[in-house]
Parts: sequence; structure tokens; C-alpha cells
Amino acid sequence: MHAREMISTHPHVKGNTNDALIRCIEECFDCAQTCTSCADACLGEPMVAQLTQCIRLNMDCADICMATGAVATRRTGTNEDIIRHMLNACMAACRLCGEECERHAKQHEHCRVCAEACRRCEQACRQALDSMGARH
Repeated sequence: MHAREMISTHPHVKGNTNDALIRCIEECFDCAQTCTSCADACLGEPMVAQLTQCIRLNMDCADICMATGAVATRRTGTNEDIIRHMLNACMAACRLCGEECERHAKQHEHCRVCAEACRRCEQACRQALDSMGARH
């Protein structure tokens, strides 16, 4: 990804990057892709009806991660309060999706991979919040 390179060249950042937030942005986009792929793989499983909640949470998590990554990427002006709310929402979505995927991880490798991505993203969001001096 080019998040660090792009953000560090932004005229409002002037090279002073928040490494935890950049890692979070990257994890958000990675998690969104992984959740989208997991939902698609669930749809291909023979017992798809048993994966309905997993598919729903995958799709919700993917959307929230994409939106969080996009909002956190913007550096013009300031809107740290919204970023904090987005990070909290992303942590919740990743926790719920990761827990659901973990329930299916023994039967479906894609769910195991997705659960790990969700845990990494949740942790990265928490570290980004901490780096911003936020309470969560």
C-alpha cells in the first residue's frame, strides 16, 4: 500500500505522520477485502444457509472498514472526533465479524483467515485511538 507515502507528502502533514493511524488505514482496507472475499466464499459453500449471519457480518464489516479507512486517510482540515467514532465502529464490527468467523473456522479456512484479519484490524484501530489520545 501507499498510505504512508501519500500521507507523508500531504501539505498539511509535512512529513509528521501518525504511524499507528497509517497502520490502521492499511489494516482497514485489508480487512475490507478479506471480509468481502470471505462473504463470497461463504456463498459458495454447500450449506450456505448456515452461514447467513457470517455473510451479513462480513458485508457490514467490509463496508465499515472501507469507510473508516477512507475517513482516516483524509488529512485536509481536521475531524478527529469523526475519526474516533469511525475507529470505534470499526472495532465493534471487526470484533463481531471475527467472533462469527471464528465459529466457522474449523469447517471453513476462509473464515479462519477472515477472523485473523478482523482481529488485526480491531487491534490496529485500538492502537490508532490510543495514539490520538482517545478514550474508548
